[in-house]
Formats: sequence, C-alpha cells, structure tokens
Amino acid sequence: MRVLNLDRVSKTYDEFKAVNEVSFDLGEGKMFGLLGPNGAGKTTTMRMIMNIIIPDSGSIRIFGDTFKERFKNLIGYLPEERGLYPKMKLLDHLQFLGEMKGLSAFDARTLSLAWLERFDLTNRINRKVQELSKGLQQKVQFIATVMHSPKLLILDEPFAGLDPVNTKFVKDILLDLKKQGTTIILSTHLMDQAERLCEEICLINRGNVVLKGNLKQIKREYSHNSVILEYSSNGPGLQSLPMIESIDDYGNYMELRLKDGITSAELFKTLANMDIEVQRF
Repeated sequence: MRVLNLDRVSKTYDEFKAVNEVSFDLGEGKMFGLLGPNGAGKTTTMRMIMNIIIPDSGSIRIFGDTFKERFKNLIGYLPEERGLYPKMKLLDHLQFLGEMKGLSAFDARTLSLAWLERFDLTNRINRKVQELSKGLQQKVQFIATVMHSPKLLILDEPFAGLDPVNTKFVKDILLDLKKQGTTIILSTHLMDQAERLCEEICLINRGNVVLKGNLKQIKREYSHNSVILEYSSNGPGLQSLPMIESIDDYGNYMELRLKDGITSAELFKTLANMDIEVQRF
C-alpha cells in the first residue's frame, strides 16, 4: 500500500522558492531518507506533509487521501523544534501526550512506563522536564512520537542532540519498528545515516530534487565514477583538481564525479597530500 505520495509540491515565501515541485512515493513498511543541507527544504516539506504549512501547488496524499484530522492519531511527528512542557513531571507529561494521541489514560500511562524502562529512565519519572538534560529531553520527545504505535513516522533530524550510544539505540528501535510494518520518513544532512537505515532516498538542495530512488540502485549507477565525501569544516576547495569532472556541494558533504580513468584511491591519496580533514570517504 502507498502510505505517502507527494506530487509536484511547491512552496514559495515572497520570492524565495523553499520547495520546488518535489515528488516522491513511500510504500508501507519502508524507511525513506530525505537528505540535504540545512535550508534545503526538508523541514518545509515535512511541515507540508503534516498540514502545518499549506503548499502553493501540487498534492499530498496520506493513506490514499488528503490530510484529515483523524490521521494525527496514526502519525508520529518529531519536529525540528522540540516542544515539551518544562514544568510537567516526566511520567505525567508522557501520559498527557499519549492521551492527546487517542490512548486511554490507562494505556498511555502503561506504555509510558514501558518506554521509559526501555530507555532506562524509570528513575526520573517524577523529575520535571526542565530538570533533564537536552539529550534526555530528546529521548522523551522520541518516546512521545512512537508510543502510540503510529503507522507513519515523520522524523525531522531525529538524532540531533544524541550521543553515539543513544544514536545507535534509537536507530535499532527504528529498525524494529520498520520490521513491524511502520513506515518511516526521516530527514538528515548526514549521508551515512541514510545509507545505514534507508532503502530509498530523496536528495534536496535549494528546494529542488537532485536525486531520488532506491539507494542501492543509485550507488550502483554512480559508484563507477562518483564519490561521496564528507568533511567537517569549510568546503575543501577541490574545484581546481584536474582529476575531478564536476562537484555538487550539499553543505557538509559533496558528490565528486571523477574523470574517466581516475580511481577513488587516487583521489584519496591527493586529498591526504592536501591535508584536507575528511570525516568519511
């Protein structure tokens, strides 16, 4: 079943085209990566899916229909801006959010306790949210997003604020949910996260779709002369290298298309000689 369909969706603010005719499909039980640098249009796209922002043109269909209020109980949405009530106690807060998603008070409290135990947070159930670290608040927000067993998860940068251990923990939970049939769309600006989790991707830059489709197929088609390079500081300035045909820079990673006869090993050796700090190659 097709859970989500975007057909030529666009949004403009004054003269700025935030999203330009973005289209993609998402089937049941799939994990889909929406990639791109900050400001690419990922968050605007997700807000349009959630009907928070109304598109100027194009159509969005969820579960085969236009957005309906009843869909909110079938969707788990983790927004870019995390929103919790700072003075509420942790368990009470999660129970409240569960009831907002259509759960009974008993089920909301039972599920809250189960998820808190899974995240090793039962010793903090009577703490106020404002007393928790940002990382713990991020865990709480994630629990609130998934505790009602949504059919569709929409996650905007779900790993922001998490350390490597908790990032892996959340990734494992997402993979478990996917196995159970949950459809997941997540945004990220990190290519390696998408590669490890997603079957399909859509790469957006400046509001436009640059690349989309099955990730394995994309890698097969581009791997013979294309290299993805992640870097940690300013762009390495590789445009002048004679071995490179062209460069697409997406903020903290770039796609390099090599000239015929040039291997990735030769490129790596050149980068090492140039003292360029590379996070992933």
